This record gives sequence, C-alpha cells and structure tokens, in this order.
Amino acid sequence: MTPTDSDLPLRFTIPERHARGRLVRLDGVLNDILSAHDYPAAVKHVLAEAVTLAALIGSLLKDADGQLTMQVQTEGGIIELLVADYRDGALRGHAKFDPDRLASLGANPSMFALFGKGYLAITFDRNIGGRYQGIVPLDGNSLAEACQHYFVQSEQVPTLIRLAVENRDGRCRSGGMLVQHLAEGEAGRERLHVRLDNPEWEHVEIIASTTSHAELLDDDLGLKTLLWRLFHEEDEVRIENGTALIKGCRCNIEHIRDVVARFPEEDRADMVNEDGLIVVDCAFCSKSFELTPDAKRA
Repeated sequence: MTPTDSDLPLRFTIPERHARGRLVRLDGVLNDILSAHDYPAAVKHVLAEAVTLAALIGSLLKDADGQLTMQVQTEGGIIELLVADYRDGALRGHAKFDPDRLASLGANPSMFALFGKGYLAITFDRNIGGRYQGIVPLDGNSLAEACQHYFVQSEQVPTLIRLAVENRDGRCRSGGMLVQHLAEGEAGRERLHVRLDNPEWEHVEIIASTTSHAELLDDDLGLKTLLWRLFHEEDEVRIENGTALIKGCRCNIEHIRDVVARFPEEDRADMVNEDGLIVVDCAFCSKSFELTPDAKRA
C-alpha cells in the first residue's frame, strides 16, 4: 500500500460500537474524471465532492455487480444536473450548468447559490434486493450534509460524513470519511433499535467529527494511521481494503447503436446532421460516436 493510499478505499468496522465506516482519498481517478470537460473551479469542486461521495457510498455495496447512482436535479439552478455513480470500483461523474449565470457569482459560491431549490436522489441497483431509490430535498450547506440527511430520512441510519477537496496547481485531490451506526454492525439487518441519541453512536460520532480537512488530504498520513488516531482506544477495529477505484465510463458504440435503433425512423431522420450522420456525445467522457441514419457505425 502506498503512503497516500490514493484511490483505494479502506473499510472498517467497530463491532462493540455497532459502527461501520469507509475512508477514501482520491487523486488520479478524480483528475481523470474531471479532465473530460473544462469545468470552472466552482463546478469542478462540487463535482469532486460528488465523485468522492459516490466512492464512499458505493463502497457500502456488498454485491460486486451492484451500482450506486447519486443525482442532483434543480429547478432553475445554475447547476442543472449533477450525476456521479459507482459500480465495482468504477467511478464516473458529470455536471450540466449555465456558464453565463455561473460567471456572475463570486469565487466561492454557496451550495444554494449553485443549485437553488433541488433534490438529491440516491439509487442502489443490486442483484440481491433489487432496485431501491430514495429522494430527499437538497438541504444543508454541502452535498455531504445532504447525503447525511438522506441516510437519516430514507434509510433511518445515523450517518456522519466528512469531506475535503483541494485544487492546487491545476490538480484536484479529495478525501472523505463515512461512519454509520447499525443495530447489527456491518450486516445491519435490524434497525428497530437504531436511535440518533444512542450512546454508542454518540461516542463514535464525536470522535469521527474531529477529523480535519488537513488529515483527509495529508499525503503523508496513511488511512490506517488516521483510523488509529481516531479509534485506538477501542477494543477492536476491523479493517480491510476495498476495491481499487478507476475511471469507468461505460459508453460504447454497440450500446449507443442499440439505443438509437429503438427510435422510430422519422425520429432518427431528425437526428441527422449536415454530414448525414447521427452524432451521439457521452457527457461523462466527452467522446463522440458517429452513426448512419439506420443506426450502423459510420
């Protein structure tokens, strides 16, 4: 394991406190995702937060083929749509925004200034357990706070999330920690006895909340060392590495051809450009795919 532990989540469980958590630090994979578009600083920052949250929440999935999708949609917000998802270690993210309105804001706009009124939707697609989606208002001062609200309201799981993003010398780095209280620890089978004022959870939450932004981003501080700093007084803390993280856009010509072919012939005719081709752009990776009107590869 490298000293920075970049792009490799750390999973941990504190059995006696019925708590589980995830630690992650993103570097290479985050910059690969952000490089697909020339995002302004404010959009790059919030998208980095979303991708980091997707890494934390996605690593809760026990099903290797499961997928976590986090989506923010707004009603007339400067950022109209923000999407990040995770599947088996593969991350991707994209933001759609109004550049003219964004230019009128200051250097460090608030979340409300960027999004206005909106909602957060988190979707879990699992082979076992099927598809589950929770939707909550976009409340709080950050995406991390909105995700905390989601877990409490939609899943009745007390949750603490700490997040840090740094953009220096044209390179973006991030770090995050997610800690939860579950009645059955990592399994979390029964939630009848989960309470926000549970003394075990209050103990873990107080300690975890002392984690600083500097610690989450410190290249010389390994994630295991950070975890030891926080919980070294516990009788037992179980740890294991999660799945290594990569940029994972899943666009391909075969899938796009199949989707376009489902449109009626007259609709496909309307998609044709002046060169006689249908051009489909992938918002996640900024690639363009060219098809003929009969949905064959150009």
